[in-house]
Amino acid sequence: MTVIEVEDLSVFAGATRLLGPVSFRIARGGVLVVMGETGAGKSLIAQAILGTLPGALSFRGRIAINGQRVDTLPAADRARLWGRDLASLPQEPWRALDPLMAAARQVSETHRHVGGLPVAEAAAATARDFARLGLDPGERRLPGALSGGMAQRVAFAAATAGGAPILLADEPTKGLDHDRQARVIGLLAEVARAGGTLMAITHDAQVAEALGGTLVVLRNGRVVEQGATAQVLQAPQDPYTKALLAADPSAWPVLPAAEPGDLMLRAQGLAVSRGGPRLFAGIDLAIHAGARLAITGPSGVGKSTLLDALLGLIPPDEGRVERAGLLGRHAIQKLYQDPPAAFPPFGRLETSFRDVARRHAAAWETVLGYLEDLTLSPTLLQRRPDAVSGGELQRLSLARALIVGPRVLLADEPTSRLDPITQKTTLDLLHKVSLETGIAVVLVTHSAAIAERWADEVLHLTPGHEKAEKAIG
Repeated sequence: MTVIEVEDLSVFAGATRLLGPVSFRIARGGVLVVMGETGAGKSLIAQAILGTLPGALSFRGRIAINGQRVDTLPAADRARLWGRDLASLPQEPWRALDPLMAAARQVSETHRHVGGLPVAEAAAATARDFARLGLDPGERRLPGALSGGMAQRVAFAAATAGGAPILLADEPTKGLDHDRQARVIGLLAEVARAGGTLMAITHDAQVAEALGGTLVVLRNGRVVEQGATAQVLQAPQDPYTKALLAADPSAWPVLPAAEPGDLMLRAQGLAVSRGGPRLFAGIDLAIHAGARLAITGPSGVGKSTLLDALLGLIPPDEGRVERAGLLGRHAIQKLYQDPPAAFPPFGRLETSFRDVARRHAAAWETVLGYLEDLTLSPTLLQRRPDAVSGGELQRLSLARALIVGPRVLLADEPTSRLDPITQKTTLDLLHKVSLETGIAVVLVTHSAAIAERWADEVLHLTPGHEKAEKAIG
């Protein structure tokens, strides 16, 4: 039985076609995986099915769920399907969670009010969900205090707690270490094995291979290849699909180490806790001009917290952070893991860029140059943040940070929403800027391959980390 049917779907921003036409069917127990370049329109497909396209966008085409057209239904009728008939795991987990409600309570209330479980059974179901996902069953923190990977897993638990037979999962494994990624993939695959229907959006070929089913490859908003996932991955026909699969970070060349310049930032004996047990202690770092340091480790281990401590956003429990005297107020910039949070939600992107350029005396040609280097069209600046893809917004965040002219860039998962080709383009630009300007880059990544091939030095954090594993700088 066909559960989801999409026919000639196209999405537009004004007269500009962003996606389409796209057509596919997913049967009960079936899996559809959507891969492709950043900004190709992958998330737009899920938003069109749900009826949550941003107001500035429009669509054409036919969308049916269980044989009933939903694209013609009033918004209120489509909303009644959410949670019970189809569930969504959006690309930005913090946007899927109530910022003022504890994580466990949000999942428990979904079990109660959507799944219909009594209070005690809902609490028990939440505890089981958290245990399966490697989360603390007694999690009482607000979403803003969670790491990106933890928020991703809480959002997964909340999305599936209502028992909806259809799951639309947008980049469900980004920001997760290998073990937790495998756990989430197993839970996604279980949706189909249990007779449900899964549509998964990913830029990771390994995730696509593990989920199987049918694969759709998008580029520039159009389908370039479509077929059985195993067949497409093993014998791709389109040149773009071949390039996408060949661009895995494990195949990247190892960059030469940079010559250390002046000392920019030093941390000595750093120990930090964040509303709970101590995350790490005994961290000694010396970050020099032109250095490229990667920080890796499992989700929730404290990678983002370490960046915040280096920036001075949170005080350490022990130790100290020293900035070089030559560093001005804006010399250290941070790229946040949640790029939508870095932009005013209701204003055009161009307003933000022009404000920053004016404040830091950067020529508009410099802004346009960074956009070109990052393969971003200047026309994106005419939109609001919710009208561009997560990967586009991630690169826009980087461009805006670079026009400030920082001496140190703290980059928290700056390529997690990008396909491998765009990942390499973005990190190549950071390498180039580092060589030309001497900017030091501290890169948080869950990808060991990226860390090993891009960085001069790698610091691997482990739970309860007591000592840096190697001297840095």
